[in-house]
Amino acid sequence: MALITADRERFPNTPWQLVETRHQPGSAGTLETLFALGNGHLGIRGAHWAASDADLPGSFINGLHEIWDIKHAENAFGFARTGQRIIYIPDANNFTVIIDGESLTLAESVVLDYRRSVDFATGIYECRITWLCRSGATVTTTERRAVGFASRGSLGISLEVASDREVSADVTSSVINRQDQPVEDHSAHDPRRAGRHAGRVLLPVRTDGGDGSLRLSWEAAESGQRVGIAVDHWTSAGHQPFETVAGEDDSSVRYVLAVRSDEPFRLEKSVSYAAGRGVQDSDRDAAEAAEAGLRSVEDIFTESREHYRAYWDTSDIVVGGQPELQQAIRWNLFQLAQATARADIAGIPAKGVTGSGYEGHYFWDQEVYLLPYLTYTNPGGARQVLEFRHDMLPAAKIRAKELSVEGALFPWRTINGLEASAYYAAGTAQFHIAAAIAFATHRYLWASGDETFREGMGAELLIETARMWAALGFFGKDGAFHIHGVTGPDEYTAVVNDNLYTNVMARFNLRAAAALDHPEIDDAERELWEQAAARIHLPFDEDLQVYSQDNDFMTLEPWDWTTPRSKYPLLLNFHPLVIYRHQVLKQADTVLAMFLQWQDFSAEEKRRAFDFYDPITTGDSTLSACVQGIMAAEVGHPEAALGHFTNAVFIDLDDTHGNTIDGVHIASAGGVWSSLVSGFAGLRDQGHLPFFDPRLPAEWEALSFHLKIQGRLLLVELDAGALTLSVRSGGPLDVDVRGQVHSIGEEAVRVALDPFEVPERTVFPSGPPTASLPIVGFRA
Repeated sequence: MALITADRERFPNTPWQLVETRHQPGSAGTLETLFALGNGHLGIRGAHWAASDADLPGSFINGLHEIWDIKHAENAFGFARTGQRIIYIPDANNFTVIIDGESLTLAESVVLDYRRSVDFATGIYECRITWLCRSGATVTTTERRAVGFASRGSLGISLEVASDREVSADVTSSVINRQDQPVEDHSAHDPRRAGRHAGRVLLPVRTDGGDGSLRLSWEAAESGQRVGIAVDHWTSAGHQPFETVAGEDDSSVRYVLAVRSDEPFRLEKSVSYAAGRGVQDSDRDAAEAAEAGLRSVEDIFTESREHYRAYWDTSDIVVGGQPELQQAIRWNLFQLAQATARADIAGIPAKGVTGSGYEGHYFWDQEVYLLPYLTYTNPGGARQVLEFRHDMLPAAKIRAKELSVEGALFPWRTINGLEASAYYAAGTAQFHIAAAIAFATHRYLWASGDETFREGMGAELLIETARMWAALGFFGKDGAFHIHGVTGPDEYTAVVNDNLYTNVMARFNLRAAAALDHPEIDDAERELWEQAAARIHLPFDEDLQVYSQDNDFMTLEPWDWTTPRSKYPLLLNFHPLVIYRHQVLKQADTVLAMFLQWQDFSAEEKRRAFDFYDPITTGDSTLSACVQGIMAAEVGHPEAALGHFTNAVFIDLDDTHGNTIDGVHIASAGGVWSSLVSGFAGLRDQGHLPFFDPRLPAEWEALSFHLKIQGRLLLVELDAGALTLSVRSGGPLDVDVRGQVHSIGEEAVRVALDPFEVPERTVFPSGPPTASLPIVGFRA
């Protein structure tokens, strides 16, 4: 299913905006996601004030959640006990406009002209609608929104009403508690979607209002988390509110006035939220804390413009000659900024702050798919995510003991640090999250040179995760080190022995910890880690000459590839036991291991693995296309590389997985960044030097971006025949380009690139029957 690309008249291709030129019923929820605003802390879905068909309107604060006791049908020791779900915070993004007695709605009023946009360059949402009213008046409403950055709890909204003749206007601005409104629970039919609480969640603490101002606060019934909101209104002509009502679930400020043709009515709504540790003290008034954060609407708009001006200076990625891809790339980069910019010491939910999908949980996604982007564009933000993981260490150590291992075992999915995955086979069994955290820590240390973090939190994260692997695995009779009873990234193959990805990443983790010069590591422990890493078992099929995903994967029955597309994703149409006994992948697993641990495998091993696994990977996970594209580029399959990249870049814009309604797939957006930087530009890191082996698609004229690396700002420019590198700030940097070391300074260094030889695909008998892909050459 295509959305944006299928109707370019409605969604024109503009390089710095997402624009909608015609309202059309049927995709409201998805567009609420695509037009959402956020800053990593506060998120506002892109709902229309005039839409009677709004699907999932609402607002969120990262980490603000409710809890409940998980009820297992059949209980067992160590199962997850506490469910956690992000809360819909009281939503201030609401207006009603009545003109001469007619309530303006997109469903029932006559619309003469319509245009809404979100501007990537400024972070400002705008919706302008011209209405033909039943009274004969032509009225134009213009709404603009932005979230704050210096003031991360702030939201600014302006609404202007202009008319070609004098009209009677009745305008109401509201704050609505959407969390406790009755809404259909879709999670029973699709586990990717968020459930809803049966009982009341937000208990009112304060409900005050007067003279156009509201001061409100609530407390979550079970988690006890508090949220306060302060709202002030300002009008262009100093109109006094007709009525101010403060209630538990619906508060409003109403203006009744005449609007003349020469004097539009402008209403500005300044909103400030307060949540988190600062307002948890029962003596602290959350509404007062929110009031302290109030800013004028224009100040909030200015904060947004200034933030994005600085952001794009060093974070833009430009692709030459591909305008449709350019718009989609920038939309993905914009989403990355919205999910991370002001998260501060917090995790990054799988949907950012654009929706309630996956319950607002933090997964391994943030370390493997998002921290590469953060590490090289906003190193301080990367450190804060790792600090947040470090804050979880005490709980992770307790969890490790519950599962009879040492060190730290981080939860597969969580908000508050406790395991929230009720299905352990595809949750807790994914021990590889420990290696993801260690890997992200090591990458940050390598790319930033942050010695303070290395000596403190970074060392603790590496040491405690290494201890977990040493305890989880064992030396078998064959002398090899084995790790049994785990699930790798591919959730269509669960609870297996010696998952290759897990073992490869555990080996990295053990090596990285053993290399530390740290007083907490004694000689015996270091020797254990070194021996476990050196002797870890990596399953290999001698007949196929391919690394096996696990010890038994090559013995499984091949999937029936005549299964109709309507039966995908498989997880919604087949019992897990049906899927588990077949040779079919939800997402890249062995291929991902070979990307992340690129130094450990030969070019031939990578190519044969990609050729074997790519055809049997369904792509049912949005985490897969970006990785498949990166490795397709490396092993020399440019058609597949570009195809997988295009799939990834439009996952949400075209709603190809059918669940964009629940929020942006933010890890996939991070994968788009990696596809460009690590796929087509060929960056590999954590070796002796930064390494580039470019693979520019033949259809592209150029590719350019910046990297913040080891205290420098490196400009990377790739064209048809050369890679050009220059340091824009900081001292010289040695860089390896296809085996040749170059010292890069302020003066650009242009490295000529020989054409890349494109190998033929290896055809294996177990893959699905697919038409052969036409092979095209890489530019270099």
